[in-house]
Amino acid sequence: MQKFLVEFVGWVGALLILGGYGLVTAGRVDGRSRGYQWMNVTGAVGLIVNGTANGAFPSVFLNVVWLGIGAVALWRLRPVG
Repeated sequence: MQKFLVEFVGWVGALLILGGYGLVTAGRVDGRSRGYQWMNVTGAVGLIVNGTANGAFPSVFLNVVWLGIGAVALWRLRPVG
C-alpha cells in the first residue's frame, strides 16, 4: 500500500507541474499567479516524496530547487497589508 501511495503522490506531482506549465503556455494562467506557483510547489513536494522513496536523488535535488523557486515566488506574491 505504501508503494502505491508513493507512486500516486509522484504522479499527482508530475501532473500538477505539467498541467501548470501547459496552462501558462496556453495563456490560460499567468506565470506570476499564485495558483500556478501553488501547482509548482505542490507538484515538487509530490516528486520529492517519490524521488526520495525511489532513491532518485538528482530528481529530488531538482525538485527541492523547484520548490524553493516556487516558495520565493509565493512569498513575493503574498497579500501585504
